Amino acid sequence: MSDTQTHIETKENSIKFHPVILKLFEKRGMGPEEIQEFLSWDLKALPDLTMMNDMDKTATRIIEAMDNGEKIGIYGDYDVDGTTSCALFYHFFKMFGLEVSTIQPSRFVEGYGIHPSSIDKAQSEGIKLLITVDCGITNNEAAEYAKERGLDLIITDHHKDARDEMPPAYAVVNPNRRDEPTNSPLRPLAGVTVAFAVCLAVKNKLDSMGRQCPSIYPLLQFAAIGTICDLAKLTPVNLKIVRHGMKQIKDTQYPGIRIFFSKEDRALNVIPSEKLSFHLGPMINSKGRLDHPEKALELLICDDSTKAFENYNHLEISNKERKFIQAEVFNSAKEQFLKELNDDTNICVVYDPEWHEGVIGIVASKMVENFKMPAIVFTDSENEGIIKASARSAGNLSIFDLLNANSELFVKFGGHKAAAGLSMKVENLPILKERLNKALENVPQIERTVTETYDVEIKPEDVNPALVKQLELLEPFGMGNEKPVFKMKGFRLESYDLLKDVHVRWNFSSLENPNVRLRGISFNYIGKWEALHPEELFRNQTIPGNELCAFFTLGINRFNGNEYIQLMVDKIEPGTF
Repeated sequence: MSDTQTHIETKENSIKFHPVILKLFEKRGMGPEEIQEFLSWDLKALPDLTMMNDMDKTATRIIEAMDNGEKIGIYGDYDVDGTTSCALFYHFFKMFGLEVSTIQPSRFVEGYGIHPSSIDKAQSEGIKLLITVDCGITNNEAAEYAKERGLDLIITDHHKDARDEMPPAYAVVNPNRRDEPTNSPLRPLAGVTVAFAVCLAVKNKLDSMGRQCPSIYPLLQFAAIGTICDLAKLTPVNLKIVRHGMKQIKDTQYPGIRIFFSKEDRALNVIPSEKLSFHLGPMINSKGRLDHPEKALELLICDDSTKAFENYNHLEISNKERKFIQAEVFNSAKEQFLKELNDDTNICVVYDPEWHEGVIGIVASKMVENFKMPAIVFTDSENEGIIKASARSAGNLSIFDLLNANSELFVKFGGHKAAAGLSMKVENLPILKERLNKALENVPQIERTVTETYDVEIKPEDVNPALVKQLELLEPFGMGNEKPVFKMKGFRLESYDLLKDVHVRWNFSSLENPNVRLRGISFNYIGKWEALHPEELFRNQTIPGNELCAFFTLGINRFNGNEYIQLMVDKIEPGTF
């Protein structure tokens, strides 16, 4: 892209981009057409979200249940995608004056997915039509049981269709069904957007029948939250959906969403996607991780601020407890792995019967972040002799495919490219560990490790309000549209402060122009794997010929009405001129 190409035309407007933004587009291989598509908000340009197998059958059955006064149940997973999916359906039916039953399993009692006992529970409540969200595609036994019991089960899911046969449900709506086109742009949809697509199909059918149907546009708020927090890939389809959902959050009519955002948040031009992924998502997930997710769902479906405040307090308490337990398990897992780490280790596999099942997924992610390799974290299950695990990928490796090649070792298994869950007999653990390490020997290291990368190298002088403001145009950030990582040299570390013994606040100045000063923050930096202590970095830069190199993302720190540009520093390393 030439230096003269500073203006990008979109259907909405013409934008003159900061040179750093142009370099970023170039680094990501984006020309004018790709940039225009990337920035587009045009919902009319979306592919037809209802073009999935069994969709018409599903919409017809739902309308039949609505017309006949049949009791409808929504059965959702206990994570944020499942919870937002349940809430989306709840509010959709509420538009018609209908109240549906919502059911979520406990991670520690029923476990993931829908089970025969779930069918019994639904029928005991008088439910005639049960719709799953974000789960069910591998629960053939439950689908068969529902069929035998005369309960119409509609499965809506987005996970991989991994069994030998699809579940024999009344209908299965899933963009990742085996018989959906492999190149379908709907494959990356989160479970909550599949639920939205079902609502859209019902609305379209009602509209075609000349029946009045309210706008379902507000429901995109739930789709935005679930998409970001479930790490669905931000393809052009998902980007448009999330942008429209997040745009509405500032003035949301849902008390259960509004309570997550302060008055200052809602005054911003754009609510940062990080507010969803690092605040709202963990809060909603915390209940399902530690006990039962019902308070999180109650929050999202409540209709007044008092109830919202009460349920939000439950989540706050739960999230604090989750953080404490998570830190304990992570430190224990890290200590165990370091004892076993050697030159032949290609994957982190750790196990302790005492670790809390609700946090092993987060701990697996943190192990990947620390050790730059795939991770599987095991703990005991409720069944004697059976252990269960959460697995996370590193690099471009499909953890699902890696584990699926050893599926005969597992009692239960499911997931997708980036994450998976499994259970197996404890005696199979050494076999699995040996097999996985051996299998990964044949995978190029660049494919199976987290490589240290950055998007654009900049100078301290490049960091200014214009750049930060234009970064907002690239929102939402997430999987497939990661927040840009910058590399910077040409600065001096003027001073640093330790906060709570683990965080570091940095103060930098430009070597070229000492009047250019920048502030940064690193959370949980002290004790981080392979990170040099700030004092060592400070001393290193005083050696003639040495310089420092920082890797960071950019943001704005807002506090008490004041705001300033802040570097979110991931790493600082010494180098030479």
